[in-house]
Parts: sequence; C-alpha cells; structure tokens
Amino acid sequence: MTSPSPAISARNLTLILGSEAAPVQILRGLDLDIPEGQICALLGPSGSGKSSLMAVLSGLERASGGSLTVAGADFAHMGEDQLAQARRGRIGIVLQAFHLLPTMTALENVATPMDLAGEADAQERARAELVAVGLGHRLDHYPTQLSGGEQQRVAIARALAPRPGIIFADEPTGNLDVATGHEIIELLFARRAETGATLLVITHDPELAARCDRVVSMADGVIANDTHA
Repeated sequence: MTSPSPAISARNLTLILGSEAAPVQILRGLDLDIPEGQICALLGPSGSGKSSLMAVLSGLERASGGSLTVAGADFAHMGEDQLAQARRGRIGIVLQAFHLLPTMTALENVATPMDLAGEADAQERARAELVAVGLGHRLDHYPTQLSGGEQQRVAIARALAPRPGIIFADEPTGNLDVATGHEIIELLFARRAETGATLLVITHDPELAARCDRVVSMADGVIANDTHA
C-alpha cells in the first residue's frame, strides 16, 4: 500500500510579525507533513504558535519564509488575494468565535460564500448541510436568535458545505459549555467522516486530542512532540 499524499507539507516554515525595528519570531523553521484524510490535534500553551501555525497553513496569514504546499497549491509564494482564491473550495475553517454575519440568516451565512465562489447550487447545498447538522428548522433565523451551540453548527455547515479537502478548527468548543461542546465535537467528527476530509484541530481538551489519529504539540514556535495513535 502506498502512503496517502500529503494534504499539507511545510518545510522550514517561519513567521515573523511586528516591525522591522522590533521583529517577533512566531514560527521558527517548522517542518510538518499531514497526510490526506488524517485527523491531527494541535496542542500547546498560549504563545506556543499553534494558532499562528493554523493561520499560515489555512492561508489566512502569509508565511515569512520556507515552503508550504496545501491541497496541491503553493501557498508560500502567493499574495493575499491569491491565498483567498486558493482557499475557496479547498479549505473549511471553524473558529472559536463562530464569525457569522449578524445581518444574514443561517441559510444565507452558509450559502453566501458559495454564491461568491460562483457555485450554481449554493442555496440547495447550504440547505442540505444545515439539515445534516440538525438545523433544518432554523434556516431563517439570525445569529442572535440562535444559541451558541446552534451558531457553531451553522459555522460547521458553512465550512463543510463546499466539500473542502481540508478542515481547520481552532478551539471549536472554546465558547461553549461542556455538554454542548461534546455535541459539537461529535457532529464535527461525524461530518468529517462522511466527507473524508483532512482535519486539523487546535484544542486544550485531552479527551478530544485522544480521539485524533495524531497529536502534534508545539512550544516556542517549533514542534516539541509528534505522537501517532
């Protein structure tokens, strides 16, 4: 059997923020390969660089140096507009703070990114994904009319509806109570299993990390430990 192709491949990845006079090195020459279909947990204390790494890998932040290939695209040599274009259809992102548009209904929040990407059946796909995450009865509700758990379900539907090959989740249960958090994780894993996507999740939850195929721990901008299940 051949090994799966890497969904993500990073070599000597660096990220330097701040000014020229006072640069701050966030990522310090990091190497990482994540095979297609793998579920990988990213752990580390605050300030270790894990959220910055996810931002770079997902194309939300441009690396300062090194090579980076994500879903077959060369992210290292793209500008902001090119990265935004490359993310479409390839990458789904679920964040702790939901980031739903308050003036749009649940259906519009899921459909609009696909509409903007020129998908012909955006409304139908958005509706089907919201039904799949248990919100078929809340399609026309606005974020303020939804509970935190329901808002995160909308965010998951928005991330998965375009069927991306890679899903990034940054503390997806961070703003939820324990019981709701468990429901959201079960949902995220179930939807990922149906699509076969690669999943990279930042978490402080050891129980969640234990469910992943692999646990990568960061410290001071580098990988301190890499454990496979």
